[in-house]
Amino acid sequence: MRTITYWIVACMAAVTLAACGAPASNAPANKSSSAVNSNSNTAKPVAAAPTKDVLMAIEKSGWEAWKTRDAKWTEDNYSDKGFNLGSTGRTDKAAMIKAMTTVKCDVKSYSLSDDKMQMAGPDVAILTFKGAQDATCDGKKSPANVWSASVYVREGDKWKAAFYAEDPNAAPAKPAAGAAAKKDESKPATAANKDGAKPAAAPTSDPATDALMAVETKAWEAWKNKDPKGLDDFAAKDLIALSSTEGWTDRAATLKRWSDPSCDIKSFKLTDGASVAYNSDYAMLTFKSTVDGKCGNESVPAEWGATLYGKENGVWKAIMAMGLPAS
Repeated sequence: MRTITYWIVACMAAVTLAACGAPASNAPANKSSSAVNSNSNTAKPVAAAPTKDVLMAIEKSGWEAWKTRDAKWTEDNYSDKGFNLGSTGRTDKAAMIKAMTTVKCDVKSYSLSDDKMQMAGPDVAILTFKGAQDATCDGKKSPANVWSASVYVREGDKWKAAFYAEDPNAAPAKPAAGAAAKKDESKPATAANKDGAKPAAAPTSDPATDALMAVETKAWEAWKNKDPKGLDDFAAKDLIALSSTEGWTDRAATLKRWSDPSCDIKSFKLTDGASVAYNSDYAMLTFKSTVDGKCGNESVPAEWGATLYGKENGVWKAIMAMGLPAS
């Protein structure tokens, strides 16, 4: 069920405010007052809708900043709501920045390939890609190949990183002409977990998180009970999810995988739920899963999961889901 967890995001509309003038009069216009009104009604700049190339350029600059230990990239390009998810849980922005100066990393090379972009909403975008890297942090070798996901949100005139996670179980990339550069280990935000930054304190329960955890739990029950309708109800129309063996898969392939008849699940438990709302219609949920059961001949491992939720006709649906091994 590694893939039944995951990535999110927010939907905001840029609104240009209309000036409300005073009733007309025969008095001459006050130029000073008019200037003030004009300035006060000037719309704030709003970032244009992104392209994959634009977001990948930001992503690559983040990886390069991680390589050179430049914490300013995270300060300037990560949302204050942003966090990473790693084998020990969530890492917030402050911990990422601190790790850039306290953890020693030697990154020899990195590249990003198989990159795709999907808009979750007008102000939320998902980047998925495969990473290959040759890096060592504090004496520990980083995984050579990872499946990665980054979520970006529009904040004023910039697109900022809001989430990053990676599964270290990706197979080596197949040679491909013109493949986009892949990231070394992880960008500053991502690297915080790889760098060994301490995870955030266990979150306290709140109504928004409880509501999303209820939706998530219902989906896991459907998986356990081999209930295809329950899984179908959980999935957004454009769902993508991560498989360690297949990479990122679309809705049809994901639902087929989640309905694997070889899985024999006795019980499961979802804990450590935490969520971040990007607005009233988009939110990211993270949690830890433990399962008593097998798929085929393999026991289902404990994982940290992330699900990006969006509302369809007022109902929370999973837009992106992923899981990564928990330590």
